[in-house]
Amino acid sequence: MPRPPMPLSALPRGAHAVLITSGHLDPHLQVPPLLLANSLIAAFSRAALPRLALPLLRRLLAGAHPLRPDSFTFPPLVRAAPGPASAAQLHACALRLGLLHPNVFASGALVHAYLSLGRVAEAYRVFDEMPERDVPAWNAMLSGLCRNSRAADAVALFGRMVGEGVAGDAVTLSSVLPVCALLGDRALALVMHVYAVKHGLSGELFVCNALIDVYGKLGMLAQARWVFDGMALRDLVTWNSIISAYEQGGKVAAAVELFHGMMESGVSPDVLTLVSLASAVAQCGDERGAKSVHCYVRRRGWDVGDIIAGNAMVDMYAKLSKIDAAQMVFDNLPDRDVVSWNTLITGYMQNGLANEAIRIYNDMQNHEGLKPIQGTFVSVLPAYSNLGALQQGMRMHALSIKTGLNLDVYVSTCLIDLYAKCGKLVEAMLLFEHMPRRSTGPLNAIIAGLGVHGHGAKALNLFSQMQQEGIKPDNVTFVSLLAACSHAGLVDQGRSFFDLMQTVYGIVPIAKHYACMVDMLGRAGQLDEAFEFIQGMPIKPDSAVWGALLGACRIHGNVEMGKVASQNLFELDPKNVGYYVLMSNMYAKIGKWDGVDAVRSLVRHQNLQKTPGWSSMEVKGSVSVFYSGTQTEPHPQHEEIQRELHDLLAKMKSAGYVPDYSFVLQDVEEDEKEQILNNHSERLAIAFGIINTPPRTPLHIYKNLRVCGDCHNATKYISKITEREIIVRDANRFHHFKDGHCSCGDFW
Repeated sequence: MPRPPMPLSALPRGAHAVLITSGHLDPHLQVPPLLLANSLIAAFSRAALPRLALPLLRRLLAGAHPLRPDSFTFPPLVRAAPGPASAAQLHACALRLGLLHPNVFASGALVHAYLSLGRVAEAYRVFDEMPERDVPAWNAMLSGLCRNSRAADAVALFGRMVGEGVAGDAVTLSSVLPVCALLGDRALALVMHVYAVKHGLSGELFVCNALIDVYGKLGMLAQARWVFDGMALRDLVTWNSIISAYEQGGKVAAAVELFHGMMESGVSPDVLTLVSLASAVAQCGDERGAKSVHCYVRRRGWDVGDIIAGNAMVDMYAKLSKIDAAQMVFDNLPDRDVVSWNTLITGYMQNGLANEAIRIYNDMQNHEGLKPIQGTFVSVLPAYSNLGALQQGMRMHALSIKTGLNLDVYVSTCLIDLYAKCGKLVEAMLLFEHMPRRSTGPLNAIIAGLGVHGHGAKALNLFSQMQQEGIKPDNVTFVSLLAACSHAGLVDQGRSFFDLMQTVYGIVPIAKHYACMVDMLGRAGQLDEAFEFIQGMPIKPDSAVWGALLGACRIHGNVEMGKVASQNLFELDPKNVGYYVLMSNMYAKIGKWDGVDAVRSLVRHQNLQKTPGWSSMEVKGSVSVFYSGTQTEPHPQHEEIQRELHDLLAKMKSAGYVPDYSFVLQDVEEDEKEQILNNHSERLAIAFGIINTPPRTPLHIYKNLRVCGDCHNATKYISKITEREIIVRDANRFHHFKDGHCSCGDFW
C-alpha cells in the first residue's frame, strides 16, 4: 500500500530550515516520501552535511515501510561521502539495488567521488563497467585524473575517448588543456587547438580563455596572442590570462601595455590582474609604476582585505630591490599566511641577503599554525646553500622528509643544489639517483654541481644518459653544461654543445649562454677568439658577457683588452664596484699605480663601496665569518688563530712555499705584504677550522670572492702539512685540496 504524502512539519529537526532555505520546497506542500527524502539528501549534500544525509538512506531502506531509492537518490549521497569507506559502502548498496548499470548519473557520481578521494583505480573500475558513457562521464574522469596529477593517464583517456568516437565539449577541452602545461607538451596543445577548431569549439569564450592560459604557461606567446586577437568577445578572465602570459614569458613591457588596453576597453581589473601587473612593473624596474599599482590596491582596500594582493605588493618591492619597503608592507599585513612569509624570504634571497632570509624563516617557525610548504623549502634551501650552512640545511632536509616533500621535484632540486654547493657531491649524487628521471630540474642541478667541482667529463656523461632516457634538455641544461666545460677546460666540447642546442633542440641562445662561451674561451687563454665571439653576437652583450671577458683578461694579464671590457661594463653597470676592483687589480699586478689611482678615483667619485672579501666555516651548527685584513670585531679566538697562522707559515716556508706578492694590491713593504697575504679571509677560516676540529678531518670553507693565486698555492701546502682535505668554494667553483694538490688542476 503506497505511503501517504508527508507534511513538512514531520521533518527531522533542522531539515525544515535547510529545505526551505535551499529553495527546494514550499512549506505548505504535501510531498511524496521518496521525493522528500531525495530533496533532503540533496540539500544536506549541498550544505556539506554528510552526517545528516547518510542516515536518511538507512531510514529509507530499514523503515516500517521501506522505500526503494531511485536514480535521484544516489548522486547527492555519493557527493556527500566523507571518505573512501563511505563511498565504497554506497557503491556496494547501489550495486545490490541494481541502480548503476541503467543509471549513468549514479555511476558518474561514483566516478567523481572516488577521484575526489584520490581513489583512481576504483574510479577507473566504475567508469569501465558503465555500459554507456556520456560526455559528462568522460569529463568527470578527465578532470579527476588532472586533479590527481595523472596527466599522462588523462592524455591516454582522451585518446581513448576520441577512438570511441565520442565528441568532446568545451568542458572536455578545459580539462585536457591544463594537462598540456603540466606535461610541458607544446605539440599536444596545438593538437587540442586543432580539435577545438574541428569540433566548432574555437569560438567559445571558455575555450579561448583556456587556450590563452595554456599557451602562456608553455611560453607560446605568438599563439596566445593569435587566439586573443581573434576573439570577438573578451571578459576579465581573457585579459588576466593574456597579461599573465606576457608577464610570465618575460615580455613585461607588453604586459603593461595590455593592462592599459584592458582599462581602455572598460573591463575593471581584479586582484589577479594586479598580481600580474605588479610583477610586470617590478621586472621593468618601474618604481613610479609600482607606486601607482600600490596606490590602486590601497584605494580598493585590497592591501588589508585580500592577502593575495598584499603578498603581491611584498613581491613587487622585493623585485625592485626595495627590500625595506617590502618588509614594511609585510609588517602591515593584518593577516599573513605561509605564502606571505615565503614571499619575503625569497625577496631577501633575490637581494643577496641570505642571513636575513634565514632570520625571517626562523621568525616564521615561531608562529603557531604555519607549516612549511613546497615554496618554503624552495625559498630557504638556497639561503643555506649560499652560506654553506650544511648542518642547518640538513635539518631542513629532515623536515622535508617528515612533511613528505623531499621527492617533490622542486624541493629535491634545491636539496641536490644544497649538498653540491656545500661540498657534499657524493650525497648530492645519491639524492639524484633516487629521484624519478622525468624532469630536467634535478638533472640541471647535478650537472651544475659536477661542473663547479671540476668533474666536467662526468657532467657530460650524465647529459648523454639524459639524452638516452629521452629527457629533453632546456636552456638551463645548456647553461650548466657550458659552465662545466668552462671549469674543466673542455673548449671543443663546449663549442659542440653551443651548436647542438640550436640545431638539434631549437633553443635560441640567451645572454647566459653567450657569457658561458666567453668565459670558457677566456679561461682557456683564447682571448682574441672570445672578443671576436662577442663582436659577432646577434644580441647586445650584457654585463655578464663583458664581465666574463674582464675576468679572463685578469687571469691572463691582458690589460689592453681588459680596458675595453671595463669601459663597456662601466657604461652597462656603473654601480657594480666589482668591475672597478677587477680593473684596479689588473693595474696593481703589473705595478701600474697611476692606473690604480684612476680607477679608484672613479669609485670615490660615484661613492661606491668595495665588497669586502669574506670566508665562512660552520662548526657545531654555528657559522663563523672572517673578513680579510683587520677585523671590525675581532673573533673571540683571534689570538689563537694568529698563532696558528704564524706556525703554519713557518712550516710552509720549510716545505718550499714562497709568497707571491703580486697578489698584494697595495704599494707597501714586503714584510707588510706577507702579513696582508697571511690574513686573507680563507686563511683565517682555515686556521679557525684547524683549531676547532679533530686532526685530519676535512675542512669546508666558503668564500664570496675568487680565491687568489697565492692563497690557492698556500692551501695546497696546508693540506699536505696538516694531512687534511680542505674544500674551498669560491665565487667560481669548488677546490678540493688534498696531499698538496687541487682538484681544479690550477685551472680556475
